[in-house]
Amino acid sequence: MNFTLHVWRQAGPQAQGKMVTYHVKDISPVSSFFEMLDVLNAQLVESGEEAIAYESDCLEGICGCCSLMINGKAHGPDRGTTTCQLHMRRFKDGDHITVEPWRAKAFPIIRDLVVDRSAFDRIMQAGGFVSVNTGGAPDGNAIPISKEEADTAMDAAQCIGCGACVASCKNASAMLFVAAKVSQFAHLVQGYSERRRRVLNMVEAMDREGFGNCTNQHECEAACPKEISVRFIAELNREYLTANLTSI
Repeated sequence: MNFTLHVWRQAGPQAQGKMVTYHVKDISPVSSFFEMLDVLNAQLVESGEEAIAYESDCLEGICGCCSLMINGKAHGPDRGTTTCQLHMRRFKDGDHITVEPWRAKAFPIIRDLVVDRSAFDRIMQAGGFVSVNTGGAPDGNAIPISKEEADTAMDAAQCIGCGACVASCKNASAMLFVAAKVSQFAHLVQGYSERRRRVLNMVEAMDREGFGNCTNQHECEAACPKEISVRFIAELNREYLTANLTSI
């Protein structure tokens, strides 16, 4: 398969970026999107050009590093799929493919397709943890909890913090990410005692990082590779309102 790629190139955070067109040939349909980019990078290195910088790690849809906008969609055209799980058979031979980094003020570009997502780390540091000592895993699992609560916590815990929700939102809102992290712990016995302080601190950190407000258009849910539901945003709002009222 042959493709024409339009790739965002930017030498550094302060450099001016631009779209650059490349051609790749004889790509196997079973190649992943990153294997296709590896072929392109090999071509660039052989010709004396700088390789395109992009981020990847586990290549199993777990780490959330593969943050690419492909033809204007976070992680590409398939729902519930990360970029590293995207294969070239999803495209047609001869297709033009546009590849860009996440676009958000809170995710500044480091180089080419790599952005700084440490804003998510700082939000997690503000409250995305459980302070109570439950001992080892068997002790923690011995605390009674209903299956419904456990399932809800696990649904929220699937968030891998990739930032697709932010990149797909026209306001660059991080509400779905924060909602998933707040809800995950709010449904566990271990996280219950800190739930009020947690939601206040995490929302404050989110606002401080410069993320926008929720647009209520559900683009975040559509782009999420783990299909996190926007119902968690409603839960975040309830948690936040309750925390504010009870702290008066």
